[in-house]
Amino acid sequence: MIRILDAGPQTTVQDLGRTGQMRYGIPPSGPVDRFAFVLANRLVGNADTAAALECTLIGPRFEITGAGAIAVTGADMPVTVNGQSAAGWRTIAVKAGDVVRLGPARTGVRSYVGVAGGLDVPLVLGSRSTYLRGRVGGVEGRALRKGDELRLFPSGPVKPRHVEPRAIPDYTGEPTVRAVLGPQADRFTAEGLEALFGGRYEVLPQSDRMGSRLRGPRIAHARGHDIVSDGIALGSIQVPGDGQPIVLLVDRQSTGGYTKAATIC
Repeated sequence: MIRILDAGPQTTVQDLGRTGQMRYGIPPSGPVDRFAFVLANRLVGNADTAAALECTLIGPRFEITGAGAIAVTGADMPVTVNGQSAAGWRTIAVKAGDVVRLGPARTGVRSYVGVAGGLDVPLVLGSRSTYLRGRVGGVEGRALRKGDELRLFPSGPVKPRHVEPRAIPDYTGEPTVRAVLGPQADRFTAEGLEALFGGRYEVLPQSDRMGSRLRGPRIAHARGHDIVSDGIALGSIQVPGDGQPIVLLVDRQSTGGYTKAATIC
């Protein structure tokens, strides 16, 4: 079991997400950074589908109540065990009474804590993932808070593992994001699409697990920005009337009425 002593601003339970529910308006949820999430599980000998913690901007502080192993991946949040520094992207052995803390992210936004055995929370619609807006899954459909206790599935001995430095994503740079034209690309001017594909955009603080709001060159419409609502894929780039894009993420709505200029590959 792990006992939450300080939850941080938004720490949730996630697995790889729920499938087949978008037709009912329930998004897949799951990790925003799937690569880091899967590696956090593999480093502690879990299946890729095991439930783990997703920590946003500032990580939690929690107590381990039994011997086992954890791994921290994703954004560069400093990790300590009983006040002593521990490395990310590798297996960390822990024992009963150990207190683990993740500090503020130095680079990146979301970190993942895999725990040997995986987090034992109820399945809801086939998944343990937390969907915050719908209050579904995880622990009562909410972010964790002080005093929460999370049970673990049994696990055997964990072989120490690590991720080679060359395989760890660089969260410090300005990545080039690749995209293909979206279903309403004809609703934008040529200059607007050129701005989207050639411009530099920054992620705004108003972003969340539903979507990342960006600020940068205005993406001009050739005609209206509203459409009859249609389906939204992961990575869809909606452009409302102000010309500033929104990238839809794992907690996205199932349909939307803004034009979609492109979809991130």
